[in-house]
Formats: sequence, structure tokens, C-alpha cells
Amino acid sequence: MRIAVCIKQVPDTETRIKISDDKKSVREEDINFILNPFDEFAVEEALRIREARGGEVTVISLGPERVATAMRSALAMGADKAVRIDAARGPADARVTAEALSRVLQEEKYDLILTGKQAIDDDQAQLPSLLAEILQLPAINVVTRLTLEGNTVTAERQIEGGVEKVRCELPAIISAQRGLNEPRYASLKGIMASKRIQIQERKADLSAEMIEVVELNYPPQKAPGKIIGSGPAAVPELLRLLREEVKILP
Repeated sequence: MRIAVCIKQVPDTETRIKISDDKKSVREEDINFILNPFDEFAVEEALRIREARGGEVTVISLGPERVATAMRSALAMGADKAVRIDAARGPADARVTAEALSRVLQEEKYDLILTGKQAIDDDQAQLPSLLAEILQLPAINVVTRLTLEGNTVTAERQIEGGVEKVRCELPAIISAQRGLNEPRYASLKGIMASKRIQIQERKADLSAEMIEVVELNYPPQKAPGKIIGSGPAAVPELLRLLREEVKILP
């Protein structure tokens, strides 16, 4: 079974982001970049399917040379191949990214294409659906359980008050949600093996973006906390503040 996983390199969630002087991007000098956490679920699921059904797993990403570190992480987990689409930066327009990935995906006949449900840096959550539209394939998004029987894939996803079950035929696109699996840690053997795998490169032919980043700003600072006393004596003042200032009490 041939499986492709579209991955993205993103800033570590613990990174303190600094906005560039032009306020249209972030400064990358001190950023620790990682494999997008939702994409880890997608890679893990691809590996489990390969272990059960045979085949190979290819990870595909778009971006500059630094993206290779995230691809090495996926290879260390157990992916077989990696393809990087060379671009100076990740486009702000998800459609442009989807088009570039689609051109590479069309080079091979994949039975299943997996992605994370969203990237934690821009939170657009558009890529899986855009890929499906461009490639004219069925897509099931935000999946928490996946079962394959023959040429049929059955996916479950959480909805308000229950679980929705969706079924389609392969080839298909699946986006992974937290809870789908528990991603494995890369073993020392896997890390060493990943260094011997050559990452294939493709030249990016990016279309014009229809989305423009106008300005980035830091979130407003929160007002400092207020200490009103201690013990039972502080309760009347606390109730007054909740009623008159916060206005959450009648």
C-alpha cells in the first residue's frame, strides 16, 4: 500500500515568538522548529497501516532547507521516503501550498493521503479539503479512529454529543485529530537510519497568493491581578468586585 503524508514544520509551542520589523512575519533566528504535532498523528497512523498491510510511506513537505529537520523526524519514526518542495517560505495562502503538494502527489499513485487536521502556527485547517478538491478525491477530516477493510476506509470523528462514522473508497484523504493514536518515539536505530535516506527535492512552481498578511501584532497584555486580602474577611470584597466590576454575579 502506497501512503503519502503531507507534513509541515512549525515553531515549537514553547518558543517565544518575535515579530519582524515589517510586522508581516516572525523572526526565525531563535525559533526551535518541530514537526507539526497533528502531523505526527498522521505519520504514526501511516506507519501502523504499513505494518499491518505492507507498502511504503512517503512524507512530503514544502519550504526552505530547514524543513528537512522535520522530515528527518518523520523518517526517524519509520517513514520510507521524503520529498521536499523547495520554497523560500511557506505561503500564507493554503491554496498555493495545496496546489504545490498536489503536483507532487500526482507524480505517484497513492492509495491513501494523510495530513494533520491543522498546523499549529497558522491554524487554517484548510489543506486537507483543498487537496481533496484539487485531486478530486474524497476527504474525511478530524478523524479519531481509522479502519481499513479491503478498498474501503471507515473513519470516526467526534461530534457534539456523539461519534460520527464516515465511509468512503480508496484513494482518499484523511486528516488526523488528537486521539487517533499515540505517536511513537524515534528509536536510536531509526534516527541513524533516517540520516542515510536522501530527501528528494522538487522545484516549487508556486502560483500567486490571494491572501496577504497585512500586519502581525502581539496579543494585548492582561491586566495585573488584584490581591484583596486573605481568609473569610476577604469574601465580602470579593463578592463586591465580582458583582460590580466583573459583573458575573447578579
